[in-house]
Amino acid sequence: MSHSYDHGGNIFTVARTLGVVPGQILDFSASINPLGMSSMVRKALVSSVDSLIHYPDTSHNDLKLALAKYHDLSPAHFTIANGSTELIYNLPALLPGKKAVIISPSFSEYVRALNQHHWEVQHFILTPESNFVIDIDKLELVLAGGVDALFICNPGNPNGTLYPQWIIEKICTLCQSSGTFLVLDEAFMDFCEEASAKWMIMQAENAVVLRSMTKFFGIPGLRLGYAISNASFAEQLDAIGGPWSVNTLALAAGTAALQDFKHNKESLEYVQLERSILLEGLEQFSQFKVYPSKANYLLVEIRGGMTSRELKEQLLPHHILIRDCASFTGLSEYFFRIAVRTGDENKRLLGCLGKILE
Repeated sequence: MSHSYDHGGNIFTVARTLGVVPGQILDFSASINPLGMSSMVRKALVSSVDSLIHYPDTSHNDLKLALAKYHDLSPAHFTIANGSTELIYNLPALLPGKKAVIISPSFSEYVRALNQHHWEVQHFILTPESNFVIDIDKLELVLAGGVDALFICNPGNPNGTLYPQWIIEKICTLCQSSGTFLVLDEAFMDFCEEASAKWMIMQAENAVVLRSMTKFFGIPGLRLGYAISNASFAEQLDAIGGPWSVNTLALAAGTAALQDFKHNKESLEYVQLERSILLEGLEQFSQFKVYPSKANYLLVEIRGGMTSRELKEQLLPHHILIRDCASFTGLSEYFFRIAVRTGDENKRLLGCLGKILE
């Protein structure tokens, strides 16, 4: 039985449908660093090829040391995984209880993973009208009703909203007092690291931060992610996956990626600049409302005229792919998300949108 996973970045299927090679498609549906992977990562991959005759290092020692240095934390706080999605699928088995609340709209895999473990899932829906603001008093009432786990993505996906540290701190405190395990997904936090709640979470009793290495470091095809938590939870989380879920190439790439300060700094500056140019370009269209974002993507609402699905269909002949957001809980069929790509690619998108919207 095949599963249709509704995500951005489904470029192979789209290319087959259009009868082109994936390289001919401008993929705005997956939010990956527009500068791609660092040259240090490429070198590390090439030099690790000969190590493939051995099993991967199950201690993940080098990568944990590199992460410890990068985040200024002890290596004992990290759990390495085959993408943060693997952690999302392993967590429900570890967490006591069966009732979860997801702050939505959000990443669809939380629900899928919880369903596999027969959890009851509720959505705490943030509205576009409020600019996706979290009503803390309302959340407190929900948690008081007895919730075993709370899932929140910061910056929000697909909305790109960055919740300030004090809000996350408040949520963390609420969770502590209501006995709720907090799962804080910081998959896109590399684009605004100073807002991370890692320091607070690594000391908390029942909380974990999930991080992805595929977006900012530009290696989604390798699958690499990690968790930050207190040391004893990190150990439990590590033990739940089978051995060797993280391959040798991914470990080498991750270790190198963290050490290329120049590429990482350039990526940050590039995305900030291009995001603001793209935002301005999109706001030229009276049919669009663009939501402010601190990540490498923008959520756009179409005001009248067509649905996001229709817009997506009209962009495909131009070999441009956007992420239709109708499948996100809490969003209507008029929302779409676009990644921040290179300046030229963003211009091409704006040009095609201009033609379609005329």
